[in-house]
Amino acid sequence: MQQEIRPLVAVDIIEQLHRQFAILSGGRGKDGAPIITFPEFAGFSDIPDEDFLNVVTYLTSIPSLEAASIGFIIIIDRRRDKWSAVKASLTRIAGAFPGNLQLVFVLRPSRFIQRTIADIGIKLYRDDFKMKVPIIMLNSVSDLHGYIDKSQLTRELGGTLEYGHSQWIHHRTAIENFAMTVKTTAQMLQTFGTDLAETELPNDVQCTEELLSAHTDHHSKLKDELKLAVKQGATLLTCIREPVTRSANSKLSPDELENVATVERLLAQLDETEKAFDQFWTKHHLKLEQCLQLRHFEHDFREVKLALDNLMEAQAGFADIGDSVTRVEHLLREQKQLEEKGQEPLEKAQSLALHGEQLIQNNHYAVDSIRPKCVELRRICDDFTNETKKKYDILGKSLELHKQLDKASQWCEAGIYLLASQAVDKCQSQEGAETALVEIEKFLVTAKEHQLSNPKEFYNQFDMIFTPEIKANAQRILQKLEDVQEMFDKRQVSLKKLAAKQTRPVQPVAPHPESSPKRASPKITRPAGVATNRRSTEISCPPKTISEVELSKKKNIKKTKGGIKVGISVF
Repeated sequence: MQQEIRPLVAVDIIEQLHRQFAILSGGRGKDGAPIITFPEFAGFSDIPDEDFLNVVTYLTSIPSLEAASIGFIIIIDRRRDKWSAVKASLTRIAGAFPGNLQLVFVLRPSRFIQRTIADIGIKLYRDDFKMKVPIIMLNSVSDLHGYIDKSQLTRELGGTLEYGHSQWIHHRTAIENFAMTVKTTAQMLQTFGTDLAETELPNDVQCTEELLSAHTDHHSKLKDELKLAVKQGATLLTCIREPVTRSANSKLSPDELENVATVERLLAQLDETEKAFDQFWTKHHLKLEQCLQLRHFEHDFREVKLALDNLMEAQAGFADIGDSVTRVEHLLREQKQLEEKGQEPLEKAQSLALHGEQLIQNNHYAVDSIRPKCVELRRICDDFTNETKKKYDILGKSLELHKQLDKASQWCEAGIYLLASQAVDKCQSQEGAETALVEIEKFLVTAKEHQLSNPKEFYNQFDMIFTPEIKANAQRILQKLEDVQEMFDKRQVSLKKLAAKQTRPVQPVAPHPESSPKRASPKITRPAGVATNRRSTEISCPPKTISEVELSKKKNIKKTKGGIKVGISVF
């Protein structure tokens, strides 16, 4: 794997920079060309080539590409040195300068002999320097001011540009550290984002909660790192702008302005990175929260579904519709208890279905999984409610049926008792027959009150809930009802005949003229009551067969001295 080439930074050559044999003061030429100054340095010739190359390479990498493309201006200050130092400097710069040169200024030695040697030497060795740019030999800084404005030169060169080498190194180190912080932070965010994107969502509540907690903690730490980085950049920006804030007359050099632009660019990059990360985290966090919501929903669904299944199973066990009023009332109480027991799971199911609908409305990512479960919960609740209503309807019908059957049975027993309680001798008179008829009519009215006037309709009304046992019982009672009704009909016919028959008056018979009262032959006179009694024997309550009537007549008609005594058996 090819190793990444890392550009030079101040901390890598901090010792060489502190030797200050070359500086980037921040000054610019009239056309904006960056100025690199080689100040007087006694041991310049002793500087290792690697150190020299590293420092010069680093200095040429600082200005913007636009400024560097114009070309660098080199100022070599050798006013206190010898021609040999000038020659060595020019030779080293010509052979190792990595940037684009525009112009070279040389402040020649100030001593007369060395200045003369320098003038001769530059003429003789110009071609040896292999420089394609002009080399301008200057006698003093005043000559330099003719080429470069004093505001772009340091005080050592007679200018007004404020420059502190230690502060410059500090700023460069801080800027590069901040740039590295921004890069590292961006890499951490990118790595974390990649991990989040590749994370598989857990399938249970506990693992989802743990994952959400771990990711949230990691996110909080990265946010703290971001805050520290932003604070670092803001502090650095304040330090670079300090001369301007301290004095209104101060101005930042072009290099300092580039430093400000660099820090602002890094802060903007950091802000964009943070925004992108926050946007991604918002989506990821929402997905984790929705995953946790889904796992809770699924867990609750399983619990509620189990409770509902048990409830439906218990309800399915209530198949009995009862075979008596007591049994049906007991079943109704059990059904009521089951309904009350089912209220809690039903309410939980309805609440869970409502929660699921809310998740769907909130654009949950698992809509396709949540919606069918909500539909199933509502279906089971509706099934239980409808089945409960059906059970109540059936049991209510069954209760009504058995009550009607009980009333019908009781009515039959009461009817039979009534018929049995009507004495025979009391029904022989018109008044007695009418009284018995009134009693029967009053009693028959109760059949209508109990909806028993039409047994067939009564039977058809409850036919749908008949079991074989109940149906047999109902048929027995209805048959009994018909039999009793027939008995009443026959009794009414008999009593109506008795009540409608009038008693014959006794006609006086005059004695025969020829007959002497004293010698009148005795004749048996049949009392008027005999005809009535004889006629009454033809109608009995209840109706009898012909043989029974004849047998009754033979047994009950007896002759006495006072007349014939007749007894009537109506029942």
